[in-house]
Amino acid sequence: MGTFEERRTHDGSIAYRLDVIASSAADVVGSIGGWLYDRARAGWDVTVLLAQECDHRPLQILGMHALDLHAQTPLASTEHPIRGLAVSADMYAADPRIQQAVLCALDRWMTEVTLWQDDWPLSVGHRTTTVHHVLSGAARAFKRHALEAAGVVGPVPPIETLRSDMKASLPVDSELIPVG
Repeated sequence: MGTFEERRTHDGSIAYRLDVIASSAADVVGSIGGWLYDRARAGWDVTVLLAQECDHRPLQILGMHALDLHAQTPLASTEHPIRGLAVSADMYAADPRIQQAVLCALDRWMTEVTLWQDDWPLSVGHRTTTVHHVLSGAARAFKRHALEAAGVVGPVPPIETLRSDMKASLPVDSELIPVG
């Protein structure tokens, strides 16, 4: 999947990488598009690895770029730590490489793991907690446009619900809020 490391921006600050693994752009935009928009606006380099060919325009509206998941190098690379990995439950269930990547990332103290959808196996579910992300006003507006571009109609809720390992050792504070 390329390099999974922080990179320096033109002004010398650190940009953190977030890799997202999903089946479609519509799933990403509808489920976690606001969170990803806010991360991208905060300077994160967000790459979406998609299992199926689709229109990338909804992701581009949110400030992300997309790649073909199947054309990437092995997911469980240990050469470079990923700073963030977000995975949908359907993709986790569908591919042993993704399962291995998630389990490896859960063991890395400098990698934040974020999941969405239901039906996580106990080996993953007990290591994560339900969290909320409160979308910024801009995230809601851009998510609405991205949903329209993906052919999805409906309201944009102010909160997205995910699961996260909420590692305390990350170099940046998470904006995700634990539920309960």
